[in-house]
Amino acid sequence: MNIKIEWQGNMHFKTETPSGHAISLDASQEVGGENLGPRPTEVLLSAVGTCSGIDIVDILRKMRLHVESFAMEVNGERAEEHPRRFTHVHMHYRLTGDLPEDKVRRAVKLSVEKYCSVSNSLNAKVTASFEINGQRFEINEM
Repeated sequence: MNIKIEWQGNMHFKTETPSGHAISLDASQEVGGENLGPRPTEVLLSAVGTCSGIDIVDILRKMRLHVESFAMEVNGERAEEHPRRFTHVHMHYRLTGDLPEDKVRRAVKLSVEKYCSVSNSLNAKVTASFEINGQRFEINEM
């Protein structure tokens, strides 16, 4: 995979992906940016959640289960010292539909432990929890 990145001035960069999409990334104004796009760390957490979400939808479809709605929150904790890497990422999934808890648990575990290339590329502890129709379930530490 090859991503093209061009500096736009100050702390603003524009990326072009192999699939033809452009993303503008910038730093906060506190460190010299102009807030012209999300921070790289925000995009990274967004990518972790989206990657896992794609896996979960795909796995549940293969199980012939219908997801009515699906949302998630991804929380990342960062080290205090540079390089300020993410040390812990927690993904919480909220699903609705006629979804058996054991099937959703399996889909979440498969995504986090095996299939999500983004989360598995991080040097961070990744945990997950989920809700089905408002009832919360925890996944054991991954």
